[in-house]
Amino acid sequence: MIRAFAAIALPPEIRESLVRLQAGLPSGRPVPPENLHLTLVFLGELPEPVLEDVHLAFAAIRAERFDMTLSGLGLFGGARPRNLHACLAESVALCHLQARLETAARRAGASPERRRFSPHVTLATLRPGQGDPGRLERAVIAGSDFRAGPFPVESFGLYRSELGRNGAVHTELAQYALFSSQLAFPEP
Repeated sequence: MIRAFAAIALPPEIRESLVRLQAGLPSGRPVPPENLHLTLVFLGELPEPVLEDVHLAFAAIRAERFDMTLSGLGLFGGARPRNLHACLAESVALCHLQARLETAARRAGASPERRRFSPHVTLATLRPGQGDPGRLERAVIAGSDFRAGPFPVESFGLYRSELGRNGAVHTELAQYALFSSQLAFPEP
């Protein structure tokens, strides 16, 4: 069984701005820089044949390139926050790509999470009850003017996630290019 997900990798300059942002967080376990990404579809534990079918389904997807912008901070978990993250500016293209990947994964035999897609980049994980909720909320408010990007999204990847004592290790298994619909004409 392979624990897998589809995600958009972040360019180095975007990861660097997120690492600077993490340094000012009041609590939580920061996500290592190499693990900062935008999950599109969490696939869970899959047998290798199903993962291969998912790979083939993802390879058949044709979607256009688009730009993405990180905008503000947020918390998941309500009164007992468990995740502090960077939010994304609204993107129809991102939501379209995510929906296509989720449909393709289901048709290939995977059972992705059924949560509503809420695009974000996790900056820190929190244990329930860890940290002062008021401090966390103030950090989110203070980070409301955070912006990074826009940056081009030209591909997405299929990743393996191996859980270990020191957190997860993510390995890219495959990368899928997005295309540009703009036609290039040769110069006369």
